[in-house]
Amino acid sequence: MTDTTDRTASSARAAELAARFPALHAPQYWAWGRYDAQFSTELPADELVTNIHLVGFSAGAVVLCRDERDHWFLPGGTRERDESVAACLERELKEEAGARLLGEPGWLGAHRCRTNDPTPYRPWQPHPEKAWLWGWAEVAVDSVPTNPADGEQVVEVRAVPVGEAQRLLVASHDAWWGELVGLAVELRRRAGLG
Repeated sequence: MTDTTDRTASSARAAELAARFPALHAPQYWAWGRYDAQFSTELPADELVTNIHLVGFSAGAVVLCRDERDHWFLPGGTRERDESVAACLERELKEEAGARLLGEPGWLGAHRCRTNDPTPYRPWQPHPEKAWLWGWAEVAVDSVPTNPADGEQVVEVRAVPVGEAQRLLVASHDAWWGELVGLAVELRRRAGLG
């Protein structure tokens, strides 16, 4: 295939997924961080990625974490200085879910974020633009969360059916979280695993 054909196919795929998951692809404002955010299936440059999160599948169920505030979330978190995406994902899975990857992650896309804050969240992070990378992978939950003092304090890890995962995430956050899980299910199916 030519480069033009690849770009055309990629654009058609992106448009199809945006139409199927409109809440996920809609412009958002994340008040907690004062970010304007926009999801895209186009992957960002590595140097923009500050956060990595995963829809982890364990025997077809979605692995969720619950914190001390009773919020359900997908494991993942902030990349440390000079940490690779792979190392961050491995560390965050262990810290928050007591889980490990069983294979390479598939990338769903990223929220590209922009803030008007005068300084970055952490001094080494890109500013005023950054990206939150979202992926999916098969995982094994075979230990307990390490719960470092500077992270969310996880009180429960549970692998739940897809519909329940979507319901719990939407109840704790916004509608686009359910669509994010739906996108992971679809891309996992297209990879021949669902």
